[in-house]
Amino acid sequence: MRTAVHLSKGCYKGQETVARVHNLGHPPRRLTFLDLDGSQHTLPAAGAEVTLNGKKVGQVTSARLHYEAGPIALAVLKRNVDPQAELLVRDTIDSASTTADVAPQEAADDEGSTEQWSAAQTVVVQPDAGSVVGRPKDLMRGPRDGGMRL
Repeated sequence: MRTAVHLSKGCYKGQETVARVHNLGHPPRRLTFLDLDGSQHTLPAAGAEVTLNGKKVGQVTSARLHYEAGPIALAVLKRNVDPQAELLVRDTIDSASTTADVAPQEAADDEGSTEQWSAAQTVVVQPDAGSVVGRPKDLMRGPRDGGMRL
């Protein structure tokens, strides 16, 4: 932080993001590697939602079929998601765009169906990364006796 980032410099690209991370102490989300359940023969699309106990906690940024590990994905999750939690990736499948030779009535019946994959996490960015930025604590707190500081 001392040599690479200037917090007192004038305007520059990304200044708001840098200031937000500095003031919060950490970014609000973290990058996670997901090992997807290999029982499906498909992969989730970018933007598929990642859920924990039915609540959306993030989204998939990319998914690929690895030659050794099988189906894998990268996802951006909320920082407070437990790294040991088993997640569920849900993706809405638009069958009309994937199969051109299906009758329009059949496509309408399948439109909006969802696929889901169980996912185990491999942590890329620790949830507590950046939580200490090296600044003094309790700067705004006054003296205990209620008097003013000068």
